[in-house]
Amino acid sequence: MKQSYPLNKLLSSWFHIPHDTAIETMTLDSREVSSGALFIAIKGHQVDGRQFINRAITEGAVAVLSDANDASQHGDINYIGEIPIISVFHLSSLLSDIANKFYDHPSTKMSVIGVTGTNGKTTITQLIAQWRDLIDGQAGVMGTTGNGFLSDMKTAANTTGNAIEVQQQLALMEQQNATLVAMEISSHGLIQQRVSAVNFTAALFTNLSRDHLDYHGDMESYEEAKKLLFTTHQPNISILNCDDPVARGWINQISPAVSVATSRDNIDLEQQYLYATEIKYSQQGVMISFSSSWGDGSFSAPLVGKFNVSNLLLALATLLSLGFSLSTLIATASQLKAVIGRMELFQQTDKPLAVVDYAHTPDALEKALMALRVHCKGKLWAIVGCGGDRDRGKRSLMAAAAVGLSDYTIFTNDNPRNEDPSQIIDDMMAGVESKDQIVIEQDREQACHYALSRADVDDIILIAGKGHEDYQILADKTIHYSDRETVSRWLGITL
Repeated sequence: MKQSYPLNKLLSSWFHIPHDTAIETMTLDSREVSSGALFIAIKGHQVDGRQFINRAITEGAVAVLSDANDASQHGDINYIGEIPIISVFHLSSLLSDIANKFYDHPSTKMSVIGVTGTNGKTTITQLIAQWRDLIDGQAGVMGTTGNGFLSDMKTAANTTGNAIEVQQQLALMEQQNATLVAMEISSHGLIQQRVSAVNFTAALFTNLSRDHLDYHGDMESYEEAKKLLFTTHQPNISILNCDDPVARGWINQISPAVSVATSRDNIDLEQQYLYATEIKYSQQGVMISFSSSWGDGSFSAPLVGKFNVSNLLLALATLLSLGFSLSTLIATASQLKAVIGRMELFQQTDKPLAVVDYAHTPDALEKALMALRVHCKGKLWAIVGCGGDRDRGKRSLMAAAAVGLSDYTIFTNDNPRNEDPSQIIDDMMAGVESKDQIVIEQDREQACHYALSRADVDDIILIAGKGHEDYQILADKTIHYSDRETVSRWLGITL
């Protein structure tokens, strides 16, 4: 994607720069610098990008924006050779605006939907994109499982990319004729202002449960971070999952809003609404009847669990609020598909049903197990681990949920990172009173084999925590590993 912008014009809203040097790319990573690049040197939490300025210049950077240590340095220009090094105070807070200008305001040229909350972001963004594609559109997604069109996803390092990546990806999809992009918006992305210059046509809130407290400190701060998408960012319309108490607390503070729920009891009928009037579960998925501000109806979709009922209703309400036809959405719902690694079903005749899911919080794990219990005729198995270098407090909660809601539980490794895997499992065991039904098998592949070789045909095995991931992060290396591949090999299924 070729761009070119004079440096002085690009920065004219913030500085008077006596240079009309042509900027052809922008990057925070000195390893990605090429001729004509504007290198952004930010002092990060772990790495100070300013130490790579010389390297960036060697690789072809024609200008540098560098984090200033204090306000007195703001706007100062120094030089390395002929290359200007422009000091900027609070540089990270300006990046979204600068990138938005460089890429010609891509979010104003299509519908951009921001989805935030602890759980459900990936499923909802992909359901919205799938539904849009089914009714003769071109929709992109940005989030945990990658960026791009559903038929051609590129791996993403973070749920919400950095401010430059966000604008670059939006511009790329707009140039490829996307009419809608559904984005996962993480609390980190909101706090760090990675999407501050994105124009959100709609914003959607899924739920709030314990996660990322290693970053936010407490639940109140975590909630306030999520709320920024609906306050600071001022979307045209907000869609709130009012089954969640946090959303019910917000509903009268945010306008215009659409309240969505699986029960009429949680709906605010003073604003636009959509709620389920009947839900039926089967081995094939769910059938939902609903009432809404746009009319009543019913549809079936091949997804499992009550939380996926919420995900479907939220996606439906979002598209209705954007003006899509109710009858057309209902007619195409049966063609929707489960998202890779999100309650993804693997089944063969005369074999137990295996379900791979990304659940890595206590709330998500609890909901996944409760959802599968409705479908389970035999015993319910749970294979679960907890990530290293992350919130230790949730480990005992994850373990308690697994043991309390399954018939057989296997504790295994997730991504241990720099922690001792045995210590992680000890932290999990602290949340369990009865240890009789627990098997400990640190090797994740062997844990899956243990359950698959012992489960009966009517049993269901939930393999939780990694979902779509095809890697495992150890102390000294990252190895290739996929729950989906492990299960597929065992069951003789071709991915």
